[in-house]
Amino acid sequence: MVSDSPPAEEILPGVFILSIDGRERIATRSAIAISVYGERIIEGFRLWDPSRSKLASLILKARGPGLRSKLALDPPMKALYLGAATGTTVSHLSDILASGLIYAVEMSPRAMRDLIHLCAARENIIPILGDARQPLEYSRMVEQVDLIYQDVASRDQSEIASRNAERYLLPGGRLILMIKSRSVDATLDPRDVYRDQLERLRGLEVEGTIALSPYHKDHLAVMARKI
Repeated sequence: MVSDSPPAEEILPGVFILSIDGRERIATRSAIAISVYGERIIEGFRLWDPSRSKLASLILKARGPGLRSKLALDPPMKALYLGAATGTTVSHLSDILASGLIYAVEMSPRAMRDLIHLCAARENIIPILGDARQPLEYSRMVEQVDLIYQDVASRDQSEIASRNAERYLLPGGRLILMIKSRSVDATLDPRDVYRDQLERLRGLEVEGTIALSPYHKDHLAVMARKI
């Protein structure tokens, strides 16, 4: 913690670019001054490592005119997060959607222990132990949402997104899908994997795609809207 606030530019509600030691760093503004994964906290800003968070890398790659409309991360919204793991990215999304609500689904009991610990300090995250491939498993706990964010390492990534969007995404709601080509088929050219996965999305209109290199190799972020 340092005494002087760094110069900050708000590029999305709750998301800032800071100038630190002559370098630009992405950060979220947080009322909870608790480090989640070893990140620095400077006067209420939590530095966000894009090499550890695909959402941070997407925001940096998409930065520019129209960023807010591309990502539609608005604080009052409700979100369903598929593949929450231990909560690295979830914690930053919690900062952004401070007045919203996040249903965080994770199937690993070990990761869920860390996620539950995180939620003790963050009332806008509801941790759910469940399999994103089986959206009916958590139907009693999840309502319809404005946003689905999916980061699941699986061969059927588009099928998972389509099933959850069909059940939980409001009409006109947004999907942010992180396609991990090596988790689908490591023997194929990533471009062929992306093309196939996009063709398999059902009930969703793709509005844009962004490769996440150099932060994440062979990853494609997909932004779509429910039809």
